[in-house]
Amino acid sequence: MPEAVLISVESATEGKLGRLTLNSPETLNSLTLEMVDLIQGALDGWRDDPAIAAVVIDGSGEKAFCAGGDVHALHASSSGTPGGPCEYAETFFAREYRMNYHLHTYPKPILCWGHGIVMGGGLGVMAGCSHRVVTEATRIAMPEVNIALFPDVGGSWFLNHMPGASGRFLALTAASVNAADALFCGLADRFIAAEQKEAVLAALLAVSWEADSASNHAHMRHTLRSFSEADGGPELPAPQVQPHLETINTLCDGDDIHDVIDRITQLETEDRWLAKARDGLVYGSKLAAQWIDRQLFETRHSSLREVFQQEVQLGTNIMRHPEFAEGVRALLIDKDRKPAWTYADSRSVPTEVVDSFFTAPWSTNPLADL
Repeated sequence: MPEAVLISVESATEGKLGRLTLNSPETLNSLTLEMVDLIQGALDGWRDDPAIAAVVIDGSGEKAFCAGGDVHALHASSSGTPGGPCEYAETFFAREYRMNYHLHTYPKPILCWGHGIVMGGGLGVMAGCSHRVVTEATRIAMPEVNIALFPDVGGSWFLNHMPGASGRFLALTAASVNAADALFCGLADRFIAAEQKEAVLAALLAVSWEADSASNHAHMRHTLRSFSEADGGPELPAPQVQPHLETINTLCDGDDIHDVIDRITQLETEDRWLAKARDGLVYGSKLAAQWIDRQLFETRHSSLREVFQQEVQLGTNIMRHPEFAEGVRALLIDKDRKPAWTYADSRSVPTEVVDSFFTAPWSTNPLADL
């Protein structure tokens, strides 16, 4: 069995680089609990190692950096113990979010090479890194409304920091975005051609890294800048979010989530991207749409630490509810795309049902010590 995460240390001109390669290309590098623990363990070891100046995170294969968490494993855990506790799923979320928090707060520069599919948990990893590269093939989405989950892994943080109402719109519709959108929305820092990956890694090994993290962040920026500003190579793909931002803001302008859902699902448009976004919400769970929107509202002023504490609470409650298992069944297991959602429309969902997802299911939050 190949290692789920390839962990290596390479010597640069001065100092060393730690490298983490997600290594499950057959599952598009989807994260398992084992992979989360391997990443966390390596980061913990390198944090206080003076020889390690910077870290690189990438994925095996050409198709994906990471397509998210291993949803089949989460489904088995959720459906195996209806009402919970769902031991594997709840443990996975707690450790994954802890790892995400450590990425966001890591003192040393971390480069994420976000090539290909970057979804769900993969976006959580990339968003937490201090230096994020996207390529001409990058395709990003948080498609959780389609399986009755929510944009977690810090989504409550980075979606709330996007321009205008774009975060709310992407969360509700599962809309897919590209490299240009990632730069506009603050999900990425540099656009570099995919074919330049090995040259970038070689350039990083040619750096004389220092003992000071601030200086090393500058070295990382300088190295990546030289590639992102180079002439030739593929052009940045046409943006999708920025040209539609006025429409997005209008669709999402409202305090009543039911009205917002109505405006999006009843949108008449010839625009392919907007139409696909609309159809994502039409298909998705209307119960999930409500907890997604409520989560974004409740965390709009939260600290990063509070965000992950609130996400693990919501994630735990979702695992214990049958809506998630049904969403995964319809989309990924039976693939009939005919989910029997608990409620036909958003207005049919009782307020107390939504409230229940925002009530702590335990006496102590598993991330209380962040």
